[in-house]
Amino acid sequence: MSNPPGPRYDLPVITREEIIWLGLLSGVSGGLVGGIMLGIGMNLIIGGKPLGWLLFLPAAPVSGIIGWLLARRLASQLRE
Repeated sequence: MSNPPGPRYDLPVITREEIIWLGLLSGVSGGLVGGIMLGIGMNLIIGGKPLGWLLFLPAAPVSGIIGWLLARRLASQLRE
């Protein structure tokens, strides 16, 4: 009779520093991209160009997607 295998301790761990950098990078890059899209879209809308709505409306979801992609990249490092 042998003992069942114990827990694996060789799995990579996300450190506090990586979580802080993830939050910082996703906030800054998402804010920049979303802000630029909002600004350019608003400028086009005020100028009478309906094309500006294509930049203005998806600005917030696009800025959130950037944070999601960065988090997925960090999670993929754990699987290696």
